[in-house]
Amino acid sequence: MSPELDRTRPVWRQVAAVIAARIDDGSYPVGSRVPSVVELSTEFGIAASTAQKALTHLKTEGLIRAEVGLGSFVEERPEGPSGGEA
Repeated sequence: MSPELDRTRPVWRQVAAVIAARIDDGSYPVGSRVPSVVELSTEFGIAASTAQKALTHLKTEGLIRAEVGLGSFVEERPEGPSGGEA
């Protein structure tokens, strides 16, 4: 079942936010593959170019890394400036 998207807001941003939330909640742990452009297009009912834009944004933000021929994977993120202390 695809998540509801608000078609009055940029769809790629909403898709990127869903993927980022899944990374944050551990649905996609560090090192795991995130859905491909085709998989995102199918899940969300969006154009491939929209899915690609979402993945590109996540890569720019440092949440994922792309490996040619393999896909995109969750990137390990460094702890905050305090060294991870609360």
